[in-house]
Amino acid sequence: MNSSDYNSFPEEPVDLTPKTIKRVEKGVASAKDSAVRQTTSEILHRLEAMAEGHPETRVHATIRRCVVRSLIHTLFRVQVENQDKIPKQPAIIAANHLHHLDPLLLLGELPTYPHYYLLGDARTLYNKFWKRWLLRLVGGVIPLERTWREEVAVIEAAKAGRQDLLELAKAIENNVPTGKDIQTLRQIDRIVLGILSQGDGLVLFPEGRLGTVEGQLHPLKRGTVTYALRAGVPIVPVALIGTHHLYLGKKLTVRFGEPLYFPPTSRIKRQEVDAAVEKLQNAMINLLPDNYQEPQCEKVFSNLFNYK
Repeated sequence: MNSSDYNSFPEEPVDLTPKTIKRVEKGVASAKDSAVRQTTSEILHRLEAMAEGHPETRVHATIRRCVVRSLIHTLFRVQVENQDKIPKQPAIIAANHLHHLDPLLLLGELPTYPHYYLLGDARTLYNKFWKRWLLRLVGGVIPLERTWREEVAVIEAAKAGRQDLLELAKAIENNVPTGKDIQTLRQIDRIVLGILSQGDGLVLFPEGRLGTVEGQLHPLKRGTVTYALRAGVPIVPVALIGTHHLYLGKKLTVRFGEPLYFPPTSRIKRQEVDAAVEKLQNAMINLLPDNYQEPQCEKVFSNLFNYK
């Protein structure tokens, strides 16, 4: 049996519970927030200039790692496994995604060379003052503006007759960029390929969404593999373990796997991408625990750390 048969699961429909709708409302509020929009615009403009050959003003990777690592290690017990698997050349780090803290956890454990950039959702990254402050300080973030799958579900439900969701659906359509327009897609492509071509690395979460269960993966999107094939860089699979539900002092594991190498190509074929995606998904699954057990103990500050 292929390992993906029991450790991954198909896309399930979005259950529009009150909690889900509340998250969508917060997401729309972030989309309207001028601080979020301004931060996103400024950073994308700066990154695009860098991709075109202009030097970027950024904090040294050693300082960034020290700041982020100090913060994470003060709050949690972090175990890093197989860090020597990370190549010294530019690479794409591909990790599962269980919590909004995952990007900072990775940035705190990755080597200082090459300098790694993180591709992440703009509203999730910048929806709090402290996040904007910290990420401006440490740098290395490529913010994505896009519609969440929960928001798509709200719009579809409103069109299907959910009168209580009409106003929220209209707010989504009026304020949330889809991220699928040609201009935005080309801008992100230029930034990502520019970063890889100049010798830096990239951190991606190929599930394209937060996971819901420790030890399992949502089906991977093709973007991670596509970038690797176009840039001719390896992909390093990573398993993040224990981050789904956080509390003070919890043990978190960052487990690196063997780098995956693919022949570079300028004319990518669908079957090549699909084969590479399957290889990456199996590699990530093999790094995850088969029977993760959540510790039974007092979970100090659990409400604080898991508030989204």
